[in-house]
Amino acid sequence: MKQIYVSFQEAIEEIHDGAVIMVGGFGLCGIPENLILALAEKKVRNLTIISNNCGVDDWGLGLLLKNKQIKKMIASYVGENKEFERQVLANEIEIELIPQGTLAEKIRAGGAGIPAFYTPAGVGTKIADGKEIREFDNREYLLETGLRADFSLIRAEKGDRMGNLIYNKTAQNFNPIIAAAGRVTIAEVEQLAEIGELRPEQIHTPGVYVQKIIEGKQQKRIERLTVRKEEKNE
Repeated sequence: MKQIYVSFQEAIEEIHDGAVIMVGGFGLCGIPENLILALAEKKVRNLTIISNNCGVDDWGLGLLLKNKQIKKMIASYVGENKEFERQVLANEIEIELIPQGTLAEKIRAGGAGIPAFYTPAGVGTKIADGKEIREFDNREYLLETGLRADFSLIRAEKGDRMGNLIYNKTAQNFNPIIAAAGRVTIAEVEQLAEIGELRPEQIHTPGVYVQKIIEGKQQKRIERLTVRKEEKNE
């Protein structure tokens, strides 16, 4: 049985200044938005955040940016966040941009206990600066190290009291690999199930990777609203 919380503030109570935190999601899809809100309210500082991107200006990880709570961001792109762009250009935040596939593999490797791996992505670019390069089958590869975090914050559609999780469609994205790569993994779920309610073959993340779980409803904001223009009848 995992620790079940009813307060998001209590769920993140362990998170301290200077912590390294992985956060699931892609854009605003599959982000643990209530856990992020709790972090913004707690006002912990000097955080290193590992996530695909940094949300938008007024939601998701963008809230932590706005509060100047993030010291370093490890991500694959700046995305839709103008404040993130401003802080990077003003040297107000340390940034490490990593090719998206490499970022995913660095997280997966960290969770699997693999310290490093070779990849062709980034060879011949600034990304390769200072990294070991080796040749395999007449092709150059650079050495990348796995990533781990003090805390992993993830979101799932369903979870049971043993910490087993099921994600909803594309909200699966980075969440399963991030769940495995944190020393303490906190799962925010939309629906908390009793033990035995989830079918074993449907489970994406086994409960062995999860230490804390909390049920909460999400707003599920749209990152970029696109609608069809109204056609005028002539």
